[in-house]
Amino acid sequence: MAVEFLWRLPMHGDGRRAHDRHTRGEWNNQTASRVAPKTDSDDFGYIDYLSQVARAADLVGFHGALIPIFRFTEEPWVVAAALARETRNLRLLIAMQPWFMHPAYAAQMAASLQRISRGRVEWNIVTGGGGADQRAYGDFIDHDSRYARTDEFLDVVKGYSAGEPYTHKGRFYQVEGGGLVAPLSSQPVPRIYLAGASDAAMAVAAKHGDVHLSWGEPLAKQKEVIDRARQALDAQNAERDLRFGMRIDILARETEEQAWAELRQMFATVSDSTQLGGTRRTVGVGDSESVGAKRQFALHQGNTQHFDDLIVGPNLWAGMSKIRGGPGCVIVGSHEQVAERLAEYVDIGVSTFILASNPHLEEAYRVGEEVLPLVAGAIDARRTAAALRVALA
Repeated sequence: MAVEFLWRLPMHGDGRRAHDRHTRGEWNNQTASRVAPKTDSDDFGYIDYLSQVARAADLVGFHGALIPIFRFTEEPWVVAAALARETRNLRLLIAMQPWFMHPAYAAQMAASLQRISRGRVEWNIVTGGGGADQRAYGDFIDHDSRYARTDEFLDVVKGYSAGEPYTHKGRFYQVEGGGLVAPLSSQPVPRIYLAGASDAAMAVAAKHGDVHLSWGEPLAKQKEVIDRARQALDAQNAERDLRFGMRIDILARETEEQAWAELRQMFATVSDSTQLGGTRRTVGVGDSESVGAKRQFALHQGNTQHFDDLIVGPNLWAGMSKIRGGPGCVIVGSHEQVAERLAEYVDIGVSTFILASNPHLEEAYRVGEEVLPLVAGAIDARRTAAALRVALA
């Protein structure tokens, strides 16, 4: 299975260090450690910067770009429509929650954007982690019910996209005599990325997912998630492929010493004030019901005061959530070491990577030009060595 790489777009702002207030835009407490969009002048806006990042990822050969969603970001569908005209080959992975819209309308929106982008739309279906963030969106149902809704949402999307007539009466949605009509009915359903480490999440991913996505963890823990997802696929007797993907940050430099020194400097800038907006988004904090978030928190159990305590594997550091909120792990090292670590994840079954690094524009070029070309060689070398070990056994 071919390995694919996506780049995460900085929908919540961007910056070089946690204390950088002057790089692109103005300080904003909502983003805490990242410069935010300018909205009070006629200068180029933040969407112009996002376009630059997307074009850079397209130029250096990333297969796609994740367009995340939070309450403090621009809306991913709108951004994707703009970027569809700014890029040529980059697949547009739109993060969305089933709670946000009816599946019939989601199917129509996707079909229109497929026509605009010439088939480059994909969906990162976010079932939602519950807690205060979920309630802030007006969603109050429990964890397993949210996954049941995701399941039904995707059933309706697929049925509605197959053409008319389509009728459905379920627990969450009803459609009578619907279905896409030409020319939208000829457009493919977006490829589906589904995340989650709970049993309910695994079951929905096994049924609907093209990619099962999780946050990066040490190799052994990452393999646990992949093995469980495979078991869920077997339990459904699903005769189809399911790719396994992971989201992880990258800090790659010419030498390992340079990479670790830069990360230590970044860690040293973190203070209570720079975490003002990010703390509530740090995994493991608050009342989130996300199993994946709890697994991230378990890597350090809240002990994030000492840099070396957050080293959880070769070239793997689990403190990024302290710096910028969100997932915790980052692969740190020389270009060659980072490529080798990525190849190790390929060995255990990961074939889709969503990568990121700040600042996203410069780092898209760096990772795309200096790291990704080395990954194929690292994979081949590991496979050759494994075959040789078998032959000599």
